[in-house]
Amino acid sequence: MKDSAVNLAVDYPLLNMFWTMLILFLWILWFMLLFRIIGDIFRDDGLNGWGKAGWTAFVVLLPFLGVFVYLIARGRSMGERELNRVRQNEEQFRSYVRETAGGGGSGHADELARLADLKSSGAITEAEFAQAKAKVLAS
Repeated sequence: MKDSAVNLAVDYPLLNMFWTMLILFLWILWFMLLFRIIGDIFRDDGLNGWGKAGWTAFVVLLPFLGVFVYLIARGRSMGERELNRVRQNEEQFRSYVRETAGGGGSGHADELARLADLKSSGAITEAEFAQAKAKVLAS
């Protein structure tokens, strides 16, 4: 009994191990593609509820045919939607950073520039400029 366990490991040739690894890789790749397509179906705002239900049923009930038809019919727009989603997220992030990090500093700079213009035009005196400048820098 002990010899059969040892022989079992030796009887699995290298080529069979290669094919097993290839099949495992393709199986994982298939599930990644399937989940990506299902995610795209649910994230697409252009599809109504019936369209989403139809594509989902098609992809789930006939997976190979459904995935290939989906890629042929909506593959290009799938990439465009992903690119638009990434751009929108990037713009939201930049807007958030501008509001939180840069919003206060640029407001002070704008206020100081406005005060300098008022002083150079003669609308305020040097003392009023110094007082307003101190007030802006203190806030």
